[in-house]
Amino acid sequence: MPLEPKLADLPRIRGALKLYAVTSVITGVMLLLLCAEMLLKYVFHTELFAFGPAGFLAFAPVVETPAGLVSTGEGVNLSTGILIAHGWFYVVYLFSDFRLWSLMRWPFSKFLLIALGGVIPFLSFFLEGRIARQVNTYLAAREAREAASQANQTTSDADPVEAQP
Repeated sequence: MPLEPKLADLPRIRGALKLYAVTSVITGVMLLLLCAEMLLKYVFHTELFAFGPAGFLAFAPVVETPAGLVSTGEGVNLSTGILIAHGWFYVVYLFSDFRLWSLMRWPFSKFLLIALGGVIPFLSFFLEGRIARQVNTYLAAREAREAASQANQTTSDADPVEAQP
């Protein structure tokens, strides 16, 4: 019989699911921005800069040298900012994934599948909906089962069978 979450953990599971849903969307958006940034840099040889002499937002060319690609823009390199932000949000996403996985007592393969949502574009959006449905369905069924067992227990306590002489 597979392990089930503890009854006392059901409220914590709801909180973990909310955290997972939020981090999943943020990580998915950041991953899409990162993919767009990679296409700009390595296909179109441009990077996005902010607050430079060219204005609030400006694209600057990336020059290929023997040492590698070199940025020519001035200001805050938003391409690097997107890269760093996605990395840190992915760490938070992994934490929320671990928290939900451990509370639900799922197999390790499910943890790995959910973790892939932060590195495969669009996967986090699909997984977020699927995982939320699974967890909410489980919680509703578990609470209904517990309520039914409580109702059966109270009815059996209310009508004790008297011993026959």
